[in-house]
Amino acid sequence: MIETANLRLVPCELKHFEAILNDQKQLEQMLGVTVFNNWFDFPGVAGIEAIQFGYEYLKAHPDAFGWWAYLLIHIKDQVLIGQCGFKGKVDEAGMVEIGYAIVPAYRCRGLATEAAQGLIDYAFSHPHVEMVDAHTLAEVNPSTRVLEKVGMKNIGSLHDPDDGEIWHWRLNKE
Repeated sequence: MIETANLRLVPCELKHFEAILNDQKQLEQMLGVTVFNNWFDFPGVAGIEAIQFGYEYLKAHPDAFGWWAYLLIHIKDQVLIGQCGFKGKVDEAGMVEIGYAIVPAYRCRGLATEAAQGLIDYAFSHPHVEMVDAHTLAEVNPSTRVLEKVGMKNIGSLHDPDDGEIWHWRLNKE
């Protein structure tokens, strides 16, 4: 688990994925928090297909636990407000990629920045992690501002088969 001033980032276990897929009330009981209806449905980011993929991936790669999905809990409100995490274990170059999504009711409060910083701090606490990457749409948007606030730099563009041109961001360990 990763804790920040306002957030608890709970690594998503198989039982969490199963509860998301089968019974969100069970997820509420497991975590002891309120879960908004369809909290996991972020257009362009995540939906039931992404949850199913995350579940199948973790089942097939149990060693990815801790370097995969996290559930974002707002500590004061005891509400599940989103998801974040890594897109797999550290690669040979010492790189991990982060991502995050927050429900609309909790946006514009600095919480995505706090979650991203929590992931970066966790990653850099491991000696074999040398850099943290992220990708955004190729336009200035709230996510690009989050990455700038945590010190990431836009290092160029890439082509994504789903989104077209995207921006590639990086922060090197110092």
